[in-house]
Parts: sequence; C-alpha cells; structure tokens
Amino acid sequence: MAFTELLERVGGLGRFQVLQMAALVVPIMWLTVHNMIENFSGAVPAHRCWVPLLDNSSATPGARDPEALLAVSIPPGPAQGPHPCRRFRQPQWQLLGANVTATNWSEAATEPCVDGWVYDRSTFTSTIVAQWDLVCDSQALRSMSQSIYLSGILVGAAMCGQAADRFGRKLMLTWNYLQVAVAGTVAAFAPTFPVYCLFRFLVAFAVAGVMMNTGTLLMEWTSARVLAMTLNALGFSFGQVLTGALAYGVRDWAWLQLVASIPFFLCFLYSWWLAESARWLLITGKLERGLQELRRVAAFNGKGGTGSALTIEVLLTAMREELSAARDPASLGTLLRTPGLRLRACISTLCWFAFGFSFYGLALDLQALGSNIFLLQGLLGAADVPGKMLTLLLLARAGRRPTQVAALVLAGLCILANTLVPLELGVLRSALALLGLVSLGSTFTSVSIYSGELFPTVLRMTAVGLGQMAARAGAILGPLVRMLGTISLALPLLAYGAVPLLSGLAAVLLPETRGLPLPDTLQDVQ
Repeated sequence: MAFTELLERVGGLGRFQVLQMAALVVPIMWLTVHNMIENFSGAVPAHRCWVPLLDNSSATPGARDPEALLAVSIPPGPAQGPHPCRRFRQPQWQLLGANVTATNWSEAATEPCVDGWVYDRSTFTSTIVAQWDLVCDSQALRSMSQSIYLSGILVGAAMCGQAADRFGRKLMLTWNYLQVAVAGTVAAFAPTFPVYCLFRFLVAFAVAGVMMNTGTLLMEWTSARVLAMTLNALGFSFGQVLTGALAYGVRDWAWLQLVASIPFFLCFLYSWWLAESARWLLITGKLERGLQELRRVAAFNGKGGTGSALTIEVLLTAMREELSAARDPASLGTLLRTPGLRLRACISTLCWFAFGFSFYGLALDLQALGSNIFLLQGLLGAADVPGKMLTLLLLARAGRRPTQVAALVLAGLCILANTLVPLELGVLRSALALLGLVSLGSTFTSVSIYSGELFPTVLRMTAVGLGQMAARAGAILGPLVRMLGTISLALPLLAYGAVPLLSGLAAVLLPETRGLPLPDTLQDVQ
C-alpha cells in the first residue's frame, strides 16, 4: 500500500484538507502584497528642485505669479514640464520677456538640486522615493532596492528548503510567518534607506520559505493535488487585486508596509494548529509523530475508526516502496550529462528565466505602463484568474508544448509591440502590457506543470529546483535592466520582449508530454 493509499484511508480531501487549504492560501494573498508593494511604496512622484523664490516664504515676492517664478527658477525638462533634476543658479528674469527664445535660457547656467526636491503629494502622501530622495543621480537605488528584495527570495529559497527538509515544513512555515511579520513591521519604521533594504531582504527571505512550504504542505496532505495547486496559484492572483485595493486606500508607504505585515502575526498564531507533513515525518524516521498526525487528521475527517487501526507496522509497509525509490542515485551532474535530459533542462530553465526576468521587470514598474497604477494592479490580478483557468484548459486539450510556446511568444510580442506605440496612447500601452503580463502568468502555470513531466522521478526535484533558481535570478536582473531606460526608453522593453520570444521559439524543441505517464527512471525517458 503506497502512502497515497494510506492518505485516502484517513481522508485525502476531507474537512481537515479544506480548512488547511484556506489557512495556507490566505497568507499567499498577503505575501503577494509584499512582492508588489514597491509599485506604490516606491512610486516616483513628480518632483522638481527646491528653490528659494517658490519654497521659502520669506524670499518670495508676493506680487509675482507662481508660474512666473517657476519659469525663472527651473529650466524646462524633457517632458515639457519643470526639469526634475536641474535649477538655475540665479533667477532668469529675462525669461519673462515677450520675445524670449529658447537660446535665452538654454545657455543659462544651471546646477543640480543642491537644496533638495519638492514632491507632488497629490497621489501619494509619502513614498520611499520622497523619503530618501531616490531621484536623479540616485534613481538607480529604487531598482536596487527591488533587486535586493528579490535576492532575499533567492537566498531564502536555497536555505529554507534545506531547513524544511531537516526540521520540518510546519516548523519552518511558522517561523517564516513570524519573520515576515517582525521584519516587515520594522521596515515600516526604518530610519535610513540601507536599514529599510536590510529588513526588506529579511522579509523576502521568509517569503521564499512561506511559498515553498505552503506548496509542499498542500501537495503532501491532499490527494487532489491539481485542485490544491490551482488554489495556491489563484492566491497570488487575488493577492494582486488586494495589493491595488490596499494601496488605493493607504497612500503613505510606512502605513502600507505596516498593513501588509500585521496579518502575519495572526498567521503565526494559527499556524500552530496546522499539521506537520506525515510523509516527511515517516521518511525521516519519526514514526510516532507521523502516526499521531495521521490519527489526528482521520479524527478530524470523521474517520476515527480508521485512524485507530493504524499501527507502526502498517506505516512501515505503506512507505516501503517509496523509501526504496528514494535510494535511487540522482544528481545535477547526471541531469547535465544525459543527452536527452540536458536539452530539456536547458530549455525549461530558459523558460523559467524568461518568466522571472520579464514579469518582475514589468510588474514592479507599473508607473511606466499606465497612468492609473491602482486600476492597472487590480486589473492585472483580475485578468490573471481567467488567464490561469484558460491555461489549465489549454494544457489539457491542446497539450503542454503548444501552450508553453504560445504563452511565451504572445508575451514577447505584446511587450515588443509597446516599443512602437506612442506614449500618448496610454490606454493601448496599458492594454498591451496587461496582456503581456497575463501571458507571463500563464507561462508560470504551464512551466510549473510541464517541467514536472519532462524529467524522471529521481531527478524531478533537481530539475524543477534548477528552473526555480533561474526564475529568481531573472527576477533579480529584471528591475536592474530598467536602468537602460536612461539611454533609451525602448531598451528595457526590447529586453523584456526578446527574452520570452526567443525562449518560446526554443520551447518548440521540447517533447510533448500530454497523456503520457510520468517517467520514474532514466530508462523511462530514453
């Protein structure tokens, strides 16, 4: 009797699983808020240099029009408004003349904003950009903070996975909830930008642990795995909508950070009720605890009699085959040395990278995609729900390879098309960007399922883990590529579009796996 059959005896989809799914998916929604929060807490408000004539009441001539004072104090910027990073060294009163031409001010001496900036607070009362002046020569620090956060997810994934295998899924999940709550709260009161980045890194470290252990517990405690992972994926979609709603109501970055962090204290408290993975307990030799958890679940599902009939001998019999399969040798070297698997690993890893690179490069800079970022964030989450459902339908009907190729190619084409659309057509640019992001979300859904079917059981987690590491590496690079926008506004979009497009074309070389049994050994793949 395999462990899956043992799980069916105590209830593979009973009241316990339903409650645990809800308890695990709700934090995923709030976790998504942390992932996307810098679209709003790190929004760049309109700004100009601080100048005495306008911003020092004792130096302002009362009879002058503010627009006139602005014209003689700040040179025109690239967007026809006041220059965001330069000011005149001395007021240029001659610019108020009726016959002034461009040469009258273009050669005038200017200087950087040595006295600071004045920010437009009509949309956001406070952001980290305005708090620590992350503009002009320091504008790269905003993208750097996002990459530091995503680096925390990469490091957390590498360490939390090993810790969960050693100490247990539930214990690590409980600790991760507490770490997100504490580090996120401290970040809201950070006195300096480096301190803020440090605690955001710690938040991301724990976020990785929450994502990994949530998925593992969902998979290991239910027989309806497709349903469980679909709910897990939808948690991220609903989290996108929640992010837009919270940011619309809370316009101060510190309060928004605090609101996103406090719910994890509640998650920490109720996480003690969750059950440890019985599969992990049995495989690691903790038979008594595993038996207790199985009996507890059986009683909760109304199968107390079945639970009472379980014994240590029954558990050993149930796990015998799985323990034997676990002894098969597997390594990254084996994956890369085997010709057929090497090609699959390279292409699937490229697909993972394309998702992380383009999705986070675009989704963490919604200001560049549309004027109403609150609406765009909400629409992104709302459109992601039918997008994921359509992807699951296509995977079942059309197949894995066509769905994977179509999602990547469509995402690349939509992003590249935006390089040809004028900035004035904001609605069209937002629609193309939204379609591209939804396609990237479909890419994540398809590659998650497709990767698991391309590799044998003895190497499956190694291959999927390699792909996830590639996705996180791409997510780190994505925000940094936006710095190319200082050279040309089209360069970041060209990069974000070309990578998924080329990855989609490469995915044509992968074999179709729809309807085929999962391979268990290297011989099965050959």
